[in-house]
Amino acid sequence: MSDAPSLLQLRGFSVSYGPVEAVHEVDLDVREGEIVTVIGPNGAGKTTLLNAIMGLLPSRGQVQVAGEPVARPTVERMVARSVALVPEKRELFGEMSVEDNLLLGGFSRWRRGDRTQRERMQEVYAIFPRLAERRAQMAATLSGGERQMLAIGRALMAKPRLLMLDEPSLGLAPLIVREVLLTVSRLREVGVSVLLVEQNARAALQIADRAYVLEMGAVALSGAAEALLHDRRIIDTYLGLGGARQEAAPTPVPSSSSIAP
Repeated sequence: MSDAPSLLQLRGFSVSYGPVEAVHEVDLDVREGEIVTVIGPNGAGKTTLLNAIMGLLPSRGQVQVAGEPVARPTVERMVARSVALVPEKRELFGEMSVEDNLLLGGFSRWRRGDRTQRERMQEVYAIFPRLAERRAQMAATLSGGERQMLAIGRALMAKPRLLMLDEPSLGLAPLIVREVLLTVSRLREVGVSVLLVEQNARAALQIADRAYVLEMGAVALSGAAEALLHDRRIIDTYLGLGGARQEAAPTPVPSSSSIAP
């Protein structure tokens, strides 16, 4: 994995809200085929980091996607470079059906002349069979887990090479958390790299290849996820009594899905 080319590279990446610096001089890499997680306490700047990478917030520093510099990230530029973000609030169109939400996810490719949305939708349904069952149902009537599946599926409709997920387990029951994170773990097998922000540190470290610990907007620790999972500092701070109660994700199993970016 260490020999894989870098898909996303940040150097000296900083984000400010007026005079307040929320993210400070972050260096971060996501290689092709990797799941990289960012963990840390509430208010550490994790969501701000993802939003700024996507171009939703102004930033300073160097950003490269697949070796190409992005002088000033904007949503349009990042989407054009096959980067997608599933935000914490999911932001579905509640009065539209599951199928229509998915079709909107593929609109950027349709606008560029790609007419394979229906084929792509079948691939998403193969990953999330429950969405196929609910295809005519309004998004607002779905359960929390189904809404998260739809949010990820909609992002996959754009055929991203890098999928950024902000707190996918938020508000979900433990069994659904395991199901969602198991699906996330399978994405690298089909060519989608993942940058995962997750409050459930134990589950995130169990499915990730590498991890960054963000504290007060800066990287406090980074390394192989397996090593950090057994690091005494991480155990004491994030995986102590509270972490012991966190639901662990199951060991990933190979996916039979044919979806590819």
